[in-house]
Amino acid sequence: MDTAQPIATGQVTINATPDRVYELVSDPTVMVGFAEEVYRARWLHGAQTAAVGEQFRGDNRNGIRRWYTICRVTDADPGRCFAYEVRTPFQVPISRWQFDLAPTNDGNCTVVERSWLRVPRWFIPLAIMITGEPDRPGANNAHIATTLANLKAHLESV
Repeated sequence: MDTAQPIATGQVTINATPDRVYELVSDPTVMVGFAEEVYRARWLHGAQTAAVGEQFRGDNRNGIRRWYTICRVTDADPGRCFAYEVRTPFQVPISRWQFDLAPTNDGNCTVVERSWLRVPRWFIPLAIMITGEPDRPGANNAHIATTLANLKAHLESV
């Protein structure tokens, strides 16, 4: 498994500034409203906003299956990049998610969302059993497309 390459990627151009887009993508409690699999998030240990090292819990679902993960912010560069690593509650690495933002020449923002699989091979059968998803790259590509479309629709409607 090549963990250096993302397993899923999506891109969208939004009629909003990179700073405005960053306000949303760097707040997991807001992003759950645009996402497919994650349905609830909360900052941990008193954190209120994104900063490198801060953690949040993500509650996920797929049909009747429910699970949660612990996420640690690795990049928090306003208007440019927000990224976090995902682990199980038992500290097994799962993935990395990243949003890269760039201004366009006409004042809009290009958003690129990527995910990397970080799960050890031995944990993959357990992850499939927990999540009910045997095709994680396919699922993440679909989830990214949904998230970016919902983010764009929201920002362009306000």
